[in-house]
Amino acid sequence: MAEPVRVVFLGGLGEIGRNCACIESEGRILVIDCGLMFPDADMPGVDLVLPDLTYLRDNADRLEGVYLTHAHEDHAGGLAFLLRDVSVPIFGSELSLAMARNRIAEAGVLGNTELIAVHDGERRDIGPFDVTFVPVTHSVPHGFAAAFRTPQGTIIHTGDFKLDLTPVDGRRTDLKLLGDIASDAGGVRLLLADSTNAERPGHTPSERTVGAAIRSLFREHPDKRVVVASFASHVHRVQQVAEVAFAAGRRVAFLGRSMINNVATAREMGLVRYPDAQIIGPDEIAQYPPGEVCIICTGSQGEPMSALALMAAHEHKYVSVGADDVVVISAHAIPGNESNVSRVINALMRAGALVVHDRVAAVHVSGHASQDELKTLLNLLEPEFFVPVHGEYRHLVAHAALARECGVPAENVRICEDGDAVVLSDTGIDVDRGAAPAGYLYVDGTVGDVGHGVLRDRRKLAEEGLVVVIVTVDAQTGELVNEPEIVTRGWVYAPEAEDLLDQASERVAAAVREAPLDGTVDLDGIRRRARRALGGFIDERTRRRPQVIPVVVEV
Repeated sequence: MAEPVRVVFLGGLGEIGRNCACIESEGRILVIDCGLMFPDADMPGVDLVLPDLTYLRDNADRLEGVYLTHAHEDHAGGLAFLLRDVSVPIFGSELSLAMARNRIAEAGVLGNTELIAVHDGERRDIGPFDVTFVPVTHSVPHGFAAAFRTPQGTIIHTGDFKLDLTPVDGRRTDLKLLGDIASDAGGVRLLLADSTNAERPGHTPSERTVGAAIRSLFREHPDKRVVVASFASHVHRVQQVAEVAFAAGRRVAFLGRSMINNVATAREMGLVRYPDAQIIGPDEIAQYPPGEVCIICTGSQGEPMSALALMAAHEHKYVSVGADDVVVISAHAIPGNESNVSRVINALMRAGALVVHDRVAAVHVSGHASQDELKTLLNLLEPEFFVPVHGEYRHLVAHAALARECGVPAENVRICEDGDAVVLSDTGIDVDRGAAPAGYLYVDGTVGDVGHGVLRDRRKLAEEGLVVVIVTVDAQTGELVNEPEIVTRGWVYAPEAEDLLDQASERVAAAVREAPLDGTVDLDGIRRRARRALGGFIDERTRRRPQVIPVVVEV
């Protein structure tokens, strides 16, 4: 009887982002990705959202390594936070490791890891894990699927992928290698596959179609400056835009720290090619007529301090956007970022720029497989068991339906969520619900996990405001010395509500004066009376419930 194998899901199932899972075999753990998610509008002050890393910290002595499917932040952005607590090697393509290295080095935890490059088609032992790295096409170069040969058979994790038959770099998803693995003795026991576009019929268009759309925009606006915002990791998109710009006789400027760093890294690896003579610095942009310049920058997600957002706010040091500009947002808004992107588009249009985005032109294509591609993979691999991964819950449900349509028995298709584990054994597959902590870890600046209580307070402050009442009492007798002072932010505007604030002060004063008569002279008792009196007054007069903070001063 072979030892069971577990797959524990720590993030990425039921949401877009926070992708993190781990395979456990022979007492060892291999982590698949460690990503982040962008905060929603109901997470005020939060910069990033991470998986709950408790399970990995608690099992640090069993960690064999982390395998990166590709370089996107929703798969690699949490590594620096994990490495604060554990030391573990990271495996991935040279590009994935180079892009992750920058973030890890900035966090000062590079000494806690070893970056080990793996290559297309390579088969490597990582502890007890026999892993084959399969090339897949995605919107960032050099992504991998992986086949894990375990005591319970072969487990394939697709990573993010699509079946682009004409990729910019010619590196297609290696269907032959996947087919060879599936034809091995025992076939594919378990398939874990990307579900992002499981609701979308047909095929996802090739990345090359974006180049054609960009080329048309340059032809239509020969006398205008073209500004293209894209993910900094989308190296092929950057290459296509640059090639079109050079062909039109334009010079190219790269803006945004991550864009500059990633382009430099990709160029060193031969993934981006351009003549130095056609590249200009940010400070040279103003020296050329609009029709001779193309800017490639960060900010496709409306990030507040990105190059494009600064242009929209008229705060960029070198670029002032106006009627001579065509701004192309060559990306789709990640869930949670829609309002930021809309805000930037509106600001750019107010400045007079023409804004082109994926809803009005084919300036972006997805990096994820649509239904026909997912069916192709399911039919090629013919897995015994199937678990959809990477997507919101509705995407997982849609992908599960595709698997059943392609012949996977309904009882062998399991939909899991964060915190669940699937257990492969000689008798089949079981789901262990809630096997690991899988809540959100909120990052605010350099502070990790600000907690649900802090978020709840922030939401209340944002919705209802804050009222502080300052009460001065005699230290010996507890009697009121001065009339209470009320300071408010977000409840009422003080200069326009003097009568209301005076009445609130009188209500608190009356309550505090009663305290010595009842024998209440301790500070906690006076605070409770002040809070109760003011809270009741506010609810009675305004039907609002701001945060009330009483401050008692003894003299």
